[in-house]
Amino acid sequence: MNNSAIKQKELFGHPIGLYVLFFTEMWERFSYYGMRAILVLYLVAKTTDANAGLGWTNKEALALYGWYTMLVYVASIPGGWIADKILGQKKSVLYGGILLVAGHSVLAIEQMWAFYTGLGLIIAGVGMLKPNISTMVGGLYKPGDIRRDKGFTIFYIGINIGAFLAALIVGYVGETYGWHYGFGLAGIGMALGLLQYVAGQKHLKHVGNFLGVSENIEEKEAMKKPLTKIEKDRIVVLFISFLLVIIFWGAFEQAGGLMNIYAKDKTNRMLMGWEVPASWFQSLNAMFIIFLGTSVAGYWAHRKLKGKVATSLFKMIIGLIIMGTGFFFMSAAAGQYEADGASAMYWLVLAYLFHTVGELCISPVALSYITKLAPLKYASIMMGVYFAMTGFGNKLAGLLGESASELGEFTVFTGIAVFCVAFGLLVLLFRKKLETLTHGAEDNERDLTGEE
Repeated sequence: MNNSAIKQKELFGHPIGLYVLFFTEMWERFSYYGMRAILVLYLVAKTTDANAGLGWTNKEALALYGWYTMLVYVASIPGGWIADKILGQKKSVLYGGILLVAGHSVLAIEQMWAFYTGLGLIIAGVGMLKPNISTMVGGLYKPGDIRRDKGFTIFYIGINIGAFLAALIVGYVGETYGWHYGFGLAGIGMALGLLQYVAGQKHLKHVGNFLGVSENIEEKEAMKKPLTKIEKDRIVVLFISFLLVIIFWGAFEQAGGLMNIYAKDKTNRMLMGWEVPASWFQSLNAMFIIFLGTSVAGYWAHRKLKGKVATSLFKMIIGLIIMGTGFFFMSAAAGQYEADGASAMYWLVLAYLFHTVGELCISPVALSYITKLAPLKYASIMMGVYFAMTGFGNKLAGLLGESASELGEFTVFTGIAVFCVAFGLLVLLFRKKLETLTHGAEDNERDLTGEE
């Protein structure tokens, strides 16, 4: 339900409901990224190791990783459809959380049937939760409220607090005490998020409801009317922006696959006589987001209020270029490995820093962009399509990671960098023409704090 007519209680300049969703998503991401941090490492660990894994080859592990991470996000399309047509976003998030608790709990069982069943339940759970909780965030803000992008960035920081803690805690437990203990710990985190979500329902009464039973007459009628030309044009812009999303995540998601294995096998991880766990590098991206998130969002908001170019599409293009540039550091790492037999940790740190700045310019912005442009009756489905594009990017990441076994890391990292920068510059040439199709959706954004 649109929140334009509802006065909400606020905390730190944003609706309290934002923080309920913040903590729900934080724990959901703790569970997802915790499992993600150790999944590939578990698959490639030898069956004879003290902490035995499945003994798969790198190529086999990256293939499963690609399919899994793709399906996790592609499931957002049926998840969004169920919300729009049957349950509403609020109930869909609840049921998704229940499925996730079940999935991570089953993964703790040391049986192959449990492994595949757990992955299936997690795919279904993320599909129900992910697109709908993001759409609910947009519903907390009035149309034209410049705080919306900042709200999504705060929400995004919640995602990454969960990811940061997951890589450190679940990664350490999984690598040190046993992979299945790590999987089980991820499930405990999701259970905490689910309890918090249920407890905070009083702050979410006016968002995420099924429009079929909405008391708002205008919203009920909007489910019935055909799309206007403006709405169709805006959908076209969204789908074009999704190309940026596919390419971005196809590159970025090397983090959990190829870069994860690279950190384990080819990086000198010794620090003052202690070897840094490979999975801990997964926390760098989240840590940088926590520290830089509000600064990057504030920078773009300041540009907008000054009348400088700060449209969502512009931000997303710049984000792709910055992230692509980060892969040149991985090219340097691969070159150092070929010369010296090991590469320094600082290359990974620099790569993750650039990837993070790029992510802050594209990912939370894309979430906000969808809530600005998508027709109300298709809000969750369009969010689901966005996450499906993220999933296709994840699959692309797996394919690129697999190709490293034939092409070599230097070729793959350099190729990713060059392509991302070149594609970003190409879309930049057509930015103004594309933005005319939004029909001024972002032209009148302003600070609505305190307005009724």
